[in-house]
This record gives sequence, C-alpha cells and structure tokens, in this order.
Amino acid sequence: MKKITIAIDGHSSCGKSTMAKHLAREVGYIYVDTGAMYRSVTLYALRHDLFCADGSVKAEELEQQMSQISISFRLNAETGRPDTYLNGECVEDIIRSLEVSEHVSLVAALPFVRTAMVKQQQLMGQDGGVVMDGRDIGTVVFPNAELKIFVTASAEVRAQRRYDELKQKGMTADYADILRNVQERDYMDSHREVSPLRQADDALLLDNSNMTIPEQNAWLMEKFKEAVNR
Repeated sequence: MKKITIAIDGHSSCGKSTMAKHLAREVGYIYVDTGAMYRSVTLYALRHDLFCADGSVKAEELEQQMSQISISFRLNAETGRPDTYLNGECVEDIIRSLEVSEHVSLVAALPFVRTAMVKQQQLMGQDGGVVMDGRDIGTVVFPNAELKIFVTASAEVRAQRRYDELKQKGMTADYADILRNVQERDYMDSHREVSPLRQADDALLLDNSNMTIPEQNAWLMEKFKEAVNR
C-alpha cells in the first residue's frame, strides 16, 4: 500500500491532534504536531523574557536566538504517543497552559518563526507516511498532500474541551478566560499576514461539534482508505 501525506488543519482546540495521533498510530505513520512546535518556541520566549510589557514579542532578539531552539518528538512508551521536547526537556504538558496559549498566535505570526518551522516540517514529511496537523499544512507546508482535512467546531465547544483537558491534568482553568482566548486566537490565526488559517480548496471539511471521538476517528479512517486507494 502506498504511503501518503495527510494534512489536518483547523481552528485551535478542535481535536486535530487527537484524531491525527489516533490515525497515525492505527496506520503506522509518523505523527507531527506542528502546533506543539510553535508552542515550544513560545515557551522559550516566555522563559527568556522575550515579550514586552504590552505583550508584543521582542522579535529581533527572538530571531537571533532561533538557532538555540531545538524541538523534537519522542515516543512515550506509556501512552504510545509522541511527546514534545524543547532543548531536551519534555514540555508536552506545560506548552498546553493558558499562558502559552495566550502568546502563541503572536509568535506563530512572525515570518522568521514560520520559515524555520515550515522547513523542519517539510523535512519530516518529505517521504510520505506522515500525519501532520496545524494551521497551514494543506495550504503551505504540503500543498500537494494526498489527503487534506479542515476541522472546526463552535468556539464554545472548543473552550469546554480545553477546559476539561486542563482540569484533567490538574492545571488551573477558567472557562471564560479560555473562551476569550479561543475567540482571540481564531481572529489572529485567520488574519495574520503570513500563512493565515484557511481551508484549502481541496480539503474535506469536518465540523465535529457534535461528534464523539470514536465517530470522528471512524470518519477519518474512511477518508484515509479512500485516499490510499485512489
């Protein structure tokens, strides 16, 4: 069976990573969470005081330090899924915090950050057999991907999902703050100058607002089988 490239794009907290990880595990593909890469750069910037008092990024300083940022993925033997590492440290949980969420869209909008991340992502998926999710995978990273999915859900549903996820991890969470963050990120992701979030012309739309995880996994598997048998 031929190995294809699968690009899954969509809004924040709509379950892209969950379904992408599941599909990759089921079909034996490599999974790459591109959102985690941008979150890791954001975490680095937060830790190194690269944000101004008004919340803007100290872009020139961050650009000078990009060569010091190493992002990798390692398989977690207990979960069977890859964890994100920043300069050798597992940051899988901390990059999902609200603080990182509130700053990541600003970092992801910087052209030099996107250029660096896209280059890494294209290298990871150049031989196919990869499932990659993010904001611009089907439009910029892999415009020729054999299967493109664009996932969405209502802002309220996505905020509740993120709230539940944080609470399950024992992290502090406030639904109103998360909803505001989701809405702000939607606007910023869709209106940034470089690689804005948009549905590729040949992407399949999936609104999973009222779907269970097993239902969306079954839907994606069906589309995968159709793509590999074309």
